[in-house]
Amino acid sequence: MAGESTAPGRIERLVDSGKSVLPPLTLLTALLFYFGYVSARAQYEYFGVDVDTIGLGTQDYVMRSPQPLLTPLLVFTAAGLGAVAVHAAVRKRIRTVAAARMRRLGRGVQVIGLIALIGGLLLLVSYVFLRDWPLYGLVTPLLIALGGVLFQYGTAIRRPPRAPGDATPASLLHRSFVVLVYLVIAVSVFWMTATVAQWSGRGLAMYEASRLDKLPSVILDTKESLFLRSPGVQETKLPLSEGQTFHYRYRHLRLLIQGKDRMFLVPDQWSASNSTIIVPLDGSVRVQFQFQNRRP
Repeated sequence: MAGESTAPGRIERLVDSGKSVLPPLTLLTALLFYFGYVSARAQYEYFGVDVDTIGLGTQDYVMRSPQPLLTPLLVFTAAGLGAVAVHAAVRKRIRTVAAARMRRLGRGVQVIGLIALIGGLLLLVSYVFLRDWPLYGLVTPLLIALGGVLFQYGTAIRRPPRAPGDATPASLLHRSFVVLVYLVIAVSVFWMTATVAQWSGRGLAMYEASRLDKLPSVILDTKESLFLRSPGVQETKLPLSEGQTFHYRYRHLRLLIQGKDRMFLVPDQWSASNSTIIVPLDGSVRVQFQFQNRRP
């Protein structure tokens, strides 16, 4: 009887634990999906392809997210370690320095943070004029986030410790202000990370474009001429034979990516006049993959 009474309690605790884990996991999946999508969109946009036409799924985007997130994670980790070290030094100095000098130090940190914050906000309102600046999407949120962090840290240095249970209107106002500052910092960090993900996707596309010969080689047979204008693509008319439905063969094509029901092919040599060929996998074409390995 005792075992029967405790079993439901354990199950309820497991269910409650699962409920507490699911929201953060869902949020993490959504973030990974978004950054993977931003990176993939920039990558295939370089080849003239809208990533939504490829048909990638949620898992595909999540699997693509580690590459664009690697650099931001390393930078944020290093910045966090540096912030901890600086905070430890400041706390040690607080014990040995007069309160007036610490207030001056906090005021100086606040001024620096306010200058950075104003600079970021000026860039933000100047978006119409500066949107074509390549570094706009990184410098603007960086200044806003850095300014918010420094201003809030300077305020913490200057502000005397609150008594436990302090709920005065001034204290509540300060807490609301702190929440807004943290929200601005979080949005700025999100913006910076999205910009880095976009750069990562474009960089990966340029790397692939410089090494198209490393992509899988494809021979494409079609029923009608495609009238391709990309330099280097070779069109050959197949000999007529009974039952032959494919009449044209194309060489020097590479597989860029395969979606759910279509393939995206590019010429094996990059050119500004190249185009990406969308090939449906419905039997209307015949595809062969060539060996790329060295002779065994």
